[in-house]
Amino acid sequence: MIKILRIINRFNLGGPTYNAAYLSRYLPENFETKLIGGANQASENSSLFILEKIGVKGEVIEEMRRSINPFNDLKAYLKIRKILKQYKPDIVHTHASKAGTLGRLAAIRLKVPVIVHTYHGHIFHSYFSSFKTFIFKTIERFLARRSDAIVVISELQRNELCNIFKIVPSKKAHVIPLGFDLSRFFNINSDDRTRFRKLYNIQNEEILSVIVGRMAPVKNHGMVVHIVKTLRDKYQNDKIKIMIVGDGETRTEIEQMFINEYFTISTPEKPDNNAQIIFTSWIFEIEKVYTGADISFLTSLNEGTPVSLIESLASGVPIVSTNVGGIADFVSDGEHGFLVESNDHELFAERLNRLSIDHELRKNMSEKGRKQVEEKFSYTRLVDDVAKLYLGLMDLKKN
Repeated sequence: MIKILRIINRFNLGGPTYNAAYLSRYLPENFETKLIGGANQASENSSLFILEKIGVKGEVIEEMRRSINPFNDLKAYLKIRKILKQYKPDIVHTHASKAGTLGRLAAIRLKVPVIVHTYHGHIFHSYFSSFKTFIFKTIERFLARRSDAIVVISELQRNELCNIFKIVPSKKAHVIPLGFDLSRFFNINSDDRTRFRKLYNIQNEEILSVIVGRMAPVKNHGMVVHIVKTLRDKYQNDKIKIMIVGDGETRTEIEQMFINEYFTISTPEKPDNNAQIIFTSWIFEIEKVYTGADISFLTSLNEGTPVSLIESLASGVPIVSTNVGGIADFVSDGEHGFLVESNDHELFAERLNRLSIDHELRKNMSEKGRKQVEEKFSYTRLVDDVAKLYLGLMDLKKN
């Protein structure tokens, strides 16, 4: 039996939780996994329900938080080290930055046989000042040298980490895309669509465009305001309704930006059935959002492989997105949607406008997009790839 301790940053909604959950649940019987992670922030919803749905138990380390706090970080490190001593894993596999730092340091200290880290995204631009970024790069380079393998989730991310930022030695980088159970997105029911749109007073002739995810600076929701203003002022397109699904630290600021541009908004606290911009906060059954949507979009400055776009394409909803991270690895511009450079809100608005008025274009893109993600992001493929990596690393240690 090969024992794995899997550590993720925090149990919040996003790709790392899904990735860790499927790997913890579906690896072959010769693997045993213990899953631990930090607590979600107050502005985030917990993702523990994802684990519960598939019968996985996750242990929360309250002190492991997204923000840097030397006192809490030390306590989290000591707790991880204690778990390592008790569990005695053959492999420690960390996911994302905070877990990767604390988990790998503890694993190095206790001489765990195999250490693996997955980059779900990275923090080497658009997050911190140049000085902080330099410090993080230095730490990550040290940890990469002491890791046995680094998992990257796209070829583009591999190029960034190995060649552009020079964090990871090429020989240690293994490209393993994310994997999901997308079955619930494949069958869009017209009755579900009608119910969802009625709930938010979306008329038949209106085009519902949704952006899904936490509201944080790196997600660049301010760009959404400029895009929607351009749609109104340049294209006089009043058929597009904008729905912002999620919550977070920038929500109040973004709401005010819309109000300052004379848009009417609806929020869970103050619903308005006639609003142009709808803030819903978190919706757990996210497939219901895509049943009602016609387009989904993303304005991020930095990404790994965004789950929201994968789920959108699986639902047959074409996308418009900034061309960041590994998105271009599964979205071809003009085929599954449109890709636009960061902060080019004029071109973004043009692409969104084009999709909104061309039903046949949306239909063609939706068919191609669904086929693309169904083939590329199966969770069974993810599990097989990671199991092979683990076995190969264990064999290397024996020889």
